[in-house]
Amino acid sequence: MTKGPIQAAISDGVLTFTWMFCASAIEVVVFIIESTLGVQGNYMFSLIILTTVVAFIIFVFDAMAEALGGSSFNPAGNATMYAAGMPGDTLVSMALRFPAQAAGAVAGAIAIKEVMPIQYKHMLGGPSLKVDPHTGAIAEGVLTFLISLVVLIVVIRVRGALLFKTWLLAVATVVLVVAGSGYTGPSMNPANAFGWAYLNDKHNTWEHFYVYWISPFIGATAAAVVFRVLFPPPKKQKKSKKVE
Repeated sequence: MTKGPIQAAISDGVLTFTWMFCASAIEVVVFIIESTLGVQGNYMFSLIILTTVVAFIIFVFDAMAEALGGSSFNPAGNATMYAAGMPGDTLVSMALRFPAQAAGAVAGAIAIKEVMPIQYKHMLGGPSLKVDPHTGAIAEGVLTFLISLVVLIVVIRVRGALLFKTWLLAVATVVLVVAGSGYTGPSMNPANAFGWAYLNDKHNTWEHFYVYWISPFIGATAAAVVFRVLFPPPKKQKKSKKVE
């Protein structure tokens, strides 16, 4: 049974809250695993551990999204699928889902900040602009374009087991996060950026809107356009009318 826009918005808020709560703790989890294994300072081991943790979270949240009837925690992801012609969203539903995702992100950021042990609190925090706004906007747009295109190709075109696809998405995510760390964080998820910006009282600035909302939406839409050019949908053949 297809969910209505309001139901979709509510489930998106719940999923985004959970995503923010868990994803914000990734750095802490990786640190604890490194400390337990005694591999701190080994860059290669750190990347492997990070990619494994990200893959696990993607796998779990894909299952949760499916169980909730196609929920989402990333407005850019919704925009990508809509622009790519995938069923499930309308302009009206997205107008309801995006604020719900932003609200869920704020609640998730507040929650994880409250419960995180004090010795790890310095590891919490969202994406932050480390360059001028124009450079940051370009970086965030390009990174969102790349991750959105990868998601479309892996989810729709790549054949293989779910675990294999999950690992591909995790590798792509980690690569782009590392590449964008010196520019915007990066976020590649407007809701995620909004949650932490709200806590830092930067959510209502033009700079935040420009870098973390406008640019990702442009990148996500561009990725969908490129995907449709590279993999055009099959043309429907018109049935010829029989001559009586």
